[in-house]
Amino acid sequence: MATVAVYDITNNQVGDIELNDSIFGVEMNAGLLHQAVVMQLAAQRLGTHATKTRGFVRGGGRKPWKQKGTGRARAGSTRSPLWVGGGTVFGPHPRKYAFSMPRKQRRLALKCALSDKVKSGDLIVLESLDFDAPKTKQVVKMLGDFGVDSKALFITADEAENVEKSARNIPGAKAIQALGLNVYDILHHDKLFITKDAITRIEEVFA
Repeated sequence: MATVAVYDITNNQVGDIELNDSIFGVEMNAGLLHQAVVMQLAAQRLGTHATKTRGFVRGGGRKPWKQKGTGRARAGSTRSPLWVGGGTVFGPHPRKYAFSMPRKQRRLALKCALSDKVKSGDLIVLESLDFDAPKTKQVVKMLGDFGVDSKALFITADEAENVEKSARNIPGAKAIQALGLNVYDILHHDKLFITKDAITRIEEVFA
């Protein structure tokens, strides 16, 4: 098992923790990570785009001119796609973009993402993370103590409202619960701050 340092919010080491290799020491699978990210982003698409075919465009019920004798091409409706103001052919219609992956693959992708952060040294374990009140400057100070000036993800074992409210005003910062952990958020943020309790919760679920 890999052993990493545990810090307090002022970047002082207070101990060590062993990480489960079945979660934090998995071999990288870039293709699986890509599929998991695409799945997550596809599920967020609204799919509410719509166009009208000739059957949905108002008007066009009367034949423009008689069938024969005018010298013009035959026309049955002014809402034909050939006409200005007519319908659209093969346009987009409301649909769902979501697709699913097998449960084992989803879990493996999450483990690959976490393992990559551990390997690159971008996973920082905290003894605890909580504030008495929502204060953005507390998170700013914490990031400054760790020398982090990029996108940061804060992972807590349970809901931490003060942490979430303190982080959401900082561009690139986000706070989530351990059970809401996902591949996109892990890869999207450069640094992961995770509490010891959150690691325990993750290992209970995924080990």
